[in-house]
Amino acid sequence: MIRLDRTLAERFAAMTLGHVGREYPNSLSHVLNGPEDARTPSELHPIFYGSFDWHSCVHGWWQLLRLIRLYPDLEAAPAIRARADAMFVADKVAGEMAYLERPDRGGFERPYGWAWLLALQDEASRHAAGWAEALAPMARLFARRFADFLPRLTYPLRVGTHFNTGFALTLAWDWAGERDAALRERIAAAASRWFAGDRGCQAWEPGGDEFLSPALCEALLMSRVLDADAFRRWFDAFLPDVARGEPATLFRPAIVSDRSDGKITHLDGLNLSRAWCWRVIAAKLGADHPVGPRAEAAAAAHLAASLPHLGDDYMGEHWLATFALLALEE
Repeated sequence: MIRLDRTLAERFAAMTLGHVGREYPNSLSHVLNGPEDARTPSELHPIFYGSFDWHSCVHGWWQLLRLIRLYPDLEAAPAIRARADAMFVADKVAGEMAYLERPDRGGFERPYGWAWLLALQDEASRHAAGWAEALAPMARLFARRFADFLPRLTYPLRVGTHFNTGFALTLAWDWAGERDAALRERIAAAASRWFAGDRGCQAWEPGGDEFLSPALCEALLMSRVLDADAFRRWFDAFLPDVARGEPATLFRPAIVSDRSDGKITHLDGLNLSRAWCWRVIAAKLGADHPVGPRAEAAAAAHLAASLPHLGDDYMGEHWLATFALLALEE
């Protein structure tokens, strides 16, 4: 099984440091209410203007901070720390907040970007550099938005793209930890309401542009909100045939036909995120669960399919290393 090591960490850090400040090309998610709103990415977003889009810049920063915590003496570490010191400051956060607090922006980056900002602030809190304190207003804003949104979301989003509910709530759950018991209660209640009765999942995936597994992200969230015994009972009903390798699609890496196509290369992300999910799920089920060897083999196969291709084209380079780190660190 491939594991994270210093060589890979150096590769990831150099790749991501090269794009968190790269403004163009840029895919803006931006509503214009008048000509005054026609502005450049860096004018709109003083911190998160790079990496092709806002959310990729956020989780690129999560990845960089994670790497220098795991490997403090990386070659890129001084440059990462210096850039973080310059970016995670009160006036730049205020600029991001000014954008987010406009009346028409309550749904901006919901829920994927919300969740990754929480993950970034959580990772920043593990560094003694003041970065977490600077980012705290944004984290509190998104936590409030999650708390407001969950009771209104009648149905979960079971898609394999940015709108997936299970993935976002997994990251939000981890951030809430000891910080926000009320948010954890809302996440647990929502997960139970949506997913507790799910049985015999068919896993009709992947879709042609998915980077998340709807089935495995649902299981990932339930592995967080349930204790080990309850999760095992739930999982055995949700995917009753996985010990036999069914549904086969969950164990078979996706084929990526064109890595210059920003949507098709999402499937590399699917391979990497599935590897992460399988390893987390298998650990929660325990070593004696029959899915364990199949899960480890599936994780290894998915990693092998996409890990060599992170930098093949900027359409993947600007984000795939984050998901590779998730899978490898786990």
